[in-house]
Amino acid sequence: MALTINTPAPDFRLPSTAGSDFQLSEALRGKALILYFYPKDFTPLCTVETCIFRDTFEFFNNLGVAVVGISTDDLETHHRFIEAHNIPFPLLADVDGRVASSYDAFDPLIKFTRRITYLIDGQGMIRAVYANVFKDEKDLRKMIESLQKESQAL
Repeated sequence: MALTINTPAPDFRLPSTAGSDFQLSEALRGKALILYFYPKDFTPLCTVETCIFRDTFEFFNNLGVAVVGISTDDLETHHRFIEAHNIPFPLLADVDGRVASSYDAFDPLIKFTRRITYLIDGQGMIRAVYANVFKDEKDLRKMIESLQKESQAL
């Protein structure tokens, strides 16, 4: 089960494709953030999901909402994925699934990250959660539309 709305987002530090480690509490500092967990780079639905965030990045950026993706892939794989799909935001390497576990996004039995997206406000509170709603591109687009509405209200 995903973390719930109006609860604090667990703080964490992970290696980032941006060059230095990403610390959630430092990234927020009064700025909202979309944090999405996905299973694996280069898989069909994960690629669609990441490219939809890429295609709406400017919208969120103009609202002051950062976008960050997390999977258990390593930084080298993330860098190839970013280059192949022209991704303008950082991807974080949670290779042991520790952070995904703290966000209820990791299945320890199959060692796989679940698809969950969080909208976190600038004070570190979870304002929206989208879990297990992704069956196809249509579902992803609905989630993005909801995120756009939620982030405009922040």
